[in-house]
Amino acid sequence: MAFRGRKTTNKNPPFFSHEFVIQNHADIVSCVALLFVVGLMIQATTPYAYMFIALHHNVTSETSMQEAVFKYTYGLKDLCVTFFYFLICIVIHAIIQEYILDKVSRKLHLSKVKHSKFNESGQLFFFYAMSIFWGGHIILKENFLLNISSLWDAYPHTEMSFMFKFFYIIQLAYWLHTFPELYFQKVKKEEMFDRVAYAVMALIFIAAGYVLNFNRVGVCLLVIHYLSEEFYHIARLIDFVDKEEKGGKVGYMVWHVVFVLARLGSVMLTVLTFWFGLSSQEQTDAWGDFNTPTVRIAALAGVILLQVYLMFNFITDLLRQMRETQTSVRKLPINKKPQQNKKKESKKEKNKEYDELPEVDQNTKKTLKQKKVK
Repeated sequence: MAFRGRKTTNKNPPFFSHEFVIQNHADIVSCVALLFVVGLMIQATTPYAYMFIALHHNVTSETSMQEAVFKYTYGLKDLCVTFFYFLICIVIHAIIQEYILDKVSRKLHLSKVKHSKFNESGQLFFFYAMSIFWGGHIILKENFLLNISSLWDAYPHTEMSFMFKFFYIIQLAYWLHTFPELYFQKVKKEEMFDRVAYAVMALIFIAAGYVLNFNRVGVCLLVIHYLSEEFYHIARLIDFVDKEEKGGKVGYMVWHVVFVLARLGSVMLTVLTFWFGLSSQEQTDAWGDFNTPTVRIAALAGVILLQVYLMFNFITDLLRQMRETQTSVRKLPINKKPQQNKKKESKKEKNKEYDELPEVDQNTKKTLKQKKVK
C-alpha cells in the first residue's frame, strides 16, 4: 500500500535527504511494518514476527479458558508490540493528514500558524474520539460505572482482557509516535516544547497506571480527561471553519463547562480510589501488589497536582482573554501623528497582513515584487 508524499517543490529531493524522508516517511514506515506481517508467512521468522504483532503474557486459567475469556498481564514483550503499533500509528497519522486534513485546509486557505494548529486539532480529534469510545466500552463491559467499588476491590488487578490490554498498548504507541511526528510535520521550535511536555506527561501517567496495576482507575481517568480535550479541539476546529465566530464562541463555552467538571470528577475519583478505597484493602505478598502508603500518596499527589496545573493554566488563559477584550474596548481615539509614524504603521500593518496570508499567496507576492525590482 503506497501513500503519496506531499510535494512542496517541483524538483525531487535527493535520496535519504531530510526532505526525502519527510515527504515519503509514510511509505518508509509502512514498508517496515509490512516486513513483520510478511514474517508471519515464513516458518523460520514466524516466532519473531509474532512477538511484535500479537499480545503476550497470557495468564488464562483452565476454567476461564473453557468460557473463551482470555486474560493477560504485562511483561517485557509488550515493548515489541508497542513498537509495531507505534509504526502503525505513524501510517494512520499520514493517512488522516493526506486524505482528510490536507483537503479541508486547502479549501479554508489558512495561514501558516493556523494551518499547524488545524493539523494538530484534527489529529487529536480522531484519536480522542476513538479513545473515548473504546474506553467507554471497557468501562461499561467491566461494569466500573455502576459498581465503582470494583476499581479497588480484589487489588492487585493483574489480569486484563484482550481489549483492555490492547487499549493501553495503543495509548502508549500513540503518544510515542508524537515525537517523530514533530520532525515529519516540521513543527516550529515555539510549539515543540508544549507538545513534547504534553506527550511526556501522558506517557508517564499511562505507563504508571499500567505497570502499577492501577489499570481500572486509569481507564476511567483517561476517558474523563480525553472527553474535556475532545470538546476543546472540536471548538478549535469550529473556530477555524466558522468565519462569523459564532459557532466557535458556543464551542468554547461548552468546553469551559466540561473542562471544569472533568477536573472535579478526576479529583473526586482519585481521592475515592487511592485515599479511601485502596487504603481499606489489606496488602498482600502477591505479585504486582503496589498497595503501599508511599505509592498511594504518590499516585494521589501526582493526579491532583496535574489537575491543579491544568486548572491554573485554564484560569490564566481566561484572565488573559478578558484583559485583551477590555483593552480593545477601552481604546481611546488616536491623535494625529506625523507622516513618518504613519509610514511606519502602514509598513507594520502590511507585514501583519502578509503574515496572515496563506502560504500560496505569500509566494505569489514575493515573485511579483522580484519582477517589479527587475
